[in-house]
Order: sequence, then structure tokens, then C-alpha cells
Amino acid sequence: MDIEKSPPITIQAMTEPYTEEILEQHGTGVKFKIRTFSEGVDMDELVWHRDREHRTIHVLEGEGWKLQHDDKLPMELEVGKDYYIPKMSYHRVIKGLKRLVLRIQIT
Repeated sequence: MDIEKSPPITIQAMTEPYTEEILEQHGTGVKFKIRTFSEGVDMDELVWHRDREHRTIHVLEGEGWKLQHDDKLPMELEVGKDYYIPKMSYHRVIKGLKRLVLRIQIT
């Protein structure tokens, strides 16, 4: 009896195009995320997506990065400004020149 072997199957896990830390605001129990996109991130990794909760992002670092909501023109992300993203709304970030660092408050 001959047994034919199939080639091995490789499963590649989806990875996020950023690194993330979850921190607590000054011992209050309020948690937030610090999300960093490197300047070397591949533009193909920055895909349209939806989040399950409302969020406010605060730009800590970044140059030339943009936020685009569905059916809207991209808007440049400015350091020091806040941007609101409603839950389940399609959006994406568009790559800039240097790394992008965001503080994300889930609401």
C-alpha cells in the first residue's frame, strides 16, 4: 500500500502593521493604547477597516500621515490634535514620512 504524502501546509498569521502598548492613565483605571506605525511599514498593510468601538485618537508624532474616512478625502494628521472615529465606520491611515505614534482612547 503506497501512501501519498501531501506537501506541508503553511499557515501565515495575520500581523498588524503597528506595535501597541496598553497603559493606564495615572492610576485611574482608565486604559488607553499607544500605537506606533514605523516609517518602514508597507502601504499595502494599511487597509480599510472598521473598529467595534468609538475611539478618539491623539497624534503624538508623525509627519505627512493622513486619516481617510469612507467617502471622504484624506485629512492630514497633525501632531497635538484629536480625531474621532465612530464605531463600525470604514477608515484607513495613509503612510507619511516618519513614524506615526497615536494615543487611542476607547469610548
